[in-house]
Amino acid sequence: MQKEMKFHLNDYQLNYLLYVPDSFQQNGSQKWPLILFLHGAGERGDDIELVKKHGVSKVVEDQKEFPFIVVSPQCPADSYWVNELEALSAMLDEIIGKCSINPARIYLTGLSMGGIGAWHLAITNPKRFAALAPVCGAISIPQGRLEELQITNNVNQLFEGLKKIKDLPVWAFHGDADDIVPIKEAQKVIRKLKVNGGNAKLTVYKGVSHDSWTETYENEQLYKWFLNQHTN
Repeated sequence: MQKEMKFHLNDYQLNYLLYVPDSFQQNGSQKWPLILFLHGAGERGDDIELVKKHGVSKVVEDQKEFPFIVVSPQCPADSYWVNELEALSAMLDEIIGKCSINPARIYLTGLSMGGIGAWHLAITNPKRFAALAPVCGAISIPQGRLEELQITNNVNQLFEGLKKIKDLPVWAFHGDADDIVPIKEAQKVIRKLKVNGGNAKLTVYKGVSHDSWTETYENEQLYKWFLNQHTN
């Protein structure tokens, strides 16, 4: 089971789900790996149960011994993950301070809007994460969202930011029939990382549209891959 938690930053509140394995309480000296999972646009709001609909938070809901602590925050209804980067970083600081977390094994993943947010959060915190797994996400923000959020989308500046994470292991996932976030957007990011000497790979699901998250998060190889990555 996951517990609903609240993070406060001045007058701002960010709700999140926290999963800890049963054995976490039995061995207080062990330092645990942590996954930060960012959901998609459809799960925004103030109903935390929505966050369990897809992704890592869905996978761990009925598990007792998933080998990670999992943090799944909920984006406010009128926001987008790229607007919440400061709050996400501060929330992680608080959780690391309270829980027995291995700072060398903190992993970041997200789907759709959360995949976009994961790219941006990694770039703004290039030394924080041991690995990044964006699912059906790109670095650029869809035009409709830009107008809704009244933010700019300086693609050249964003791609320059990728240089900051060229040493970060990246495993991206995308459906080649995605009509929400076109696969070419993910391909451009991975190609740019590789040009800069980055450690990046892209798994493409043939004939799959936007839902590339179901197969990804049910794949045990993703979690094994996470555990094989660590910062120095």
